Formats: sequence, C-alpha cells, structure tokens
Amino acid sequence: MKRIGLLLSLVAALGARAAIQTKTVEYRQGDAVLEGFVAYDDAVKTPRPGVLVVHQWKGLGDYERKRAVMLAELGYVAFAADIYGKGVRPTSPADAGPLAGKYKNDRPLLRARVTAALDELRKMPQVDGKKIASIGYCFGGSTVLELARSGADVAGVVSFHGALGTPAPDDAKHIRCKVLALHGADDPFVPPAEVSAFESEMKAAKVDWQLVQYGGAVHSFTLWAEDGSFSPGSKYNADADRRSWEAMKQFFAELFH
Repeated sequence: MKRIGLLLSLVAALGARAAIQTKTVEYRQGDAVLEGFVAYDDAVKTPRPGVLVVHQWKGLGDYERKRAVMLAELGYVAFAADIYGKGVRPTSPADAGPLAGKYKNDRPLLRARVTAALDELRKMPQVDGKKIASIGYCFGGSTVLELARSGADVAGVVSFHGALGTPAPDDAKHIRCKVLALHGADDPFVPPAEVSAFESEMKAAKVDWQLVQYGGAVHSFTLWAEDGSFSPGSKYNADADRRSWEAMKQFFAELFH
C-alpha cells in the first residue's frame, strides 16, 4: 500500500508540473515598444497551432489574458497582442474612444501593429508556424478583419462583436484565409447597412466566410464586465458568449484538423 501511495504521489507531482505557463513578452513595431502576453501548456512538447488574441478598446488587460489562458487550456499557444503600446491602457471610455479611433482612422498603422504581433507569435518555439489563427473582441474584431484584408498568411480569423466596415472593401481580394464573424443581431453600433456591406464585400471577393448573428445580443456580448451601465447597446450575454466560443472551437477544428 505504501508503494502504491508513493506512486500516486509521484504521478500527482508530475502532473502538477505540467501546467499553463504565462508571461509578458516585450516586442516592437518600428520604434514603438509593445508588451503582449503569452499562454501555453508546457505538458505539450511538440509545436502546436497558435492563436493571436487582439484586445477590445481599452487595450490588453485581464480579460484578454483570461481568454489566452482559456485557449491554452484547449491546446493552443495564445498570444495576446498589444496594439496601443507598452503602458498605454486607457481606463475610461472617454480615454479609450479617441485611442481606438486613432487606429481605426489609420488602417496601415493598425495593420502594422497587428502584423508585428503575428510575427512575434509565429517565431515562438512552441508554435507550428503553418497553423495560426487570430481572434479579436470589439476593436480587436475589427483589427483581425483588417489583418485578413492585408493578405496575412493565417489560416483563419474570428471577429467577436467587431465593427465589420472598412474604408477599402476592395482589399478583401487579398484575403487568403477563412473568416468567421460572430455578431450581435441587435448591435446598435454595427447597423444593418454595415452588415450588408460586409456580406457584399466577402461575396465579391469570393472569400470563404461565415457570419453568425445571435438574437437578443448587442455589442460586447462576450465581455463579462459589461452590464449595460455604459450603454444599453453594450452588454454581456451569457448565451451568445457560450455559443460564440463553441463556434470558434468548431472553426478551429476545421482549420487545424
């Protein structure tokens, strides 16, 4: 019995060492210093698919770090990008709005920032560089669509309640990956005309795309802290959150089979 107990203790100890590893990663885009966050399971010793996570309008924070850990628990190497720059983390909508607008109004800069994060993820030793996808939330959802429109070499992108419009819809002809847009059907910040224009853009460029709309969901439906106090048009929806995460998982299973 003592030997069995010792063996079980040893197995438990070995299992405890195999855990999700996380760390901050400093990298650059031009002269800008950026600080991302990586999560992966160190029990996996072979290269595996990588997922780039792009933050909402307040910048990289606890929410994106938690999503990165959730992705690591699914077996991916998850790298949360920093679009704004090291230490630039707006805390209020009044500060976040103009900052997000700066990048939305400068799509080349936005693409350069997300591409720098993609390059950082691709060179990580744990990552299979031929199997990479990107997901983004709100501002980040718009950003991953721009990454796709830039012609980036990724397998797929997933936009969670991101804006769908672009000043250059013809750039869709550069898309080389599959596209999944997960959208709140009642999102007042992404009106039906913008949704329709996105559909036309994807069809015209013959993109392999999907648009899933969740009834009763508004903007920010996956953001746990959104209670509608900032705007009734931005509110967490548990059903849409769960369903969209499952849709992403199914999409990844198709991409990385």
